[in-house]
Amino acid sequence: MKSELFASENMAQQATVPGMSQQNAKSIRYVVNGEMHARQGSMIAFRGNLQFERKGQGLGGMLKRAVTGEGLALMAVRGQGEAWFAHEAANCFIVELDQGDALTINGRNVLCFDPTLSYEIKTVKGVGSAGGGLFNSVFTGYGKLAVICEGNPIVIPVTAQQPVYVDTDAVVGWSAQLETSLNRSQSFGSMVRGGSGEAVQLMLQGEGFVIVRPSELVPQKASG
Repeated sequence: MKSELFASENMAQQATVPGMSQQNAKSIRYVVNGEMHARQGSMIAFRGNLQFERKGQGLGGMLKRAVTGEGLALMAVRGQGEAWFAHEAANCFIVELDQGDALTINGRNVLCFDPTLSYEIKTVKGVGSAGGGLFNSVFTGYGKLAVICEGNPIVIPVTAQQPVYVDTDAVVGWSAQLETSLNRSQSFGSMVRGGSGEAVQLMLQGEGFVIVRPSELVPQKASG
């Protein structure tokens, strides 16, 4: 049988390295030897002896997720084998964290990660109910984290001399050491008259970077 479908870039070859690797722009491959963690429902294929179990977050994390709709609905993948992960054909990127690194990521943008990484759901400092009650996941430790993004992300450097302002619906994540606060770019009178639709942004200050996606709204699936 012949087809461009069987081109080498589409074929899953036998694994040569353990852990996480990029299968293609839209999926992640993970060779499991023990345990790893992934968002629930993101496994698209596997081979070997693997078990998938829902992973709890503890009372505090579950409460925050119930209140905000954010957070991480995780599963633990255990055993020996390899699995592939993806989410709605979003672009996938692997971030390697070293000891001392800390990355804040929106829960909706987490795909899977090494068990050596720790995460905690935290309130975004300086952002109250006016910012939609932002809760993000802060990752620390040593290991790899797979991040997903609808479209091609934009990584913007943040410096002490030049803070960056981002739409709260478009932000993917940022360096955890950055200071956050809300910025109002419209006067009250302008907001009453309808304004521009860009009334409040998340302001990031310090030294680091922020990741945004080229869309302010979560894509809606067509109802059938």
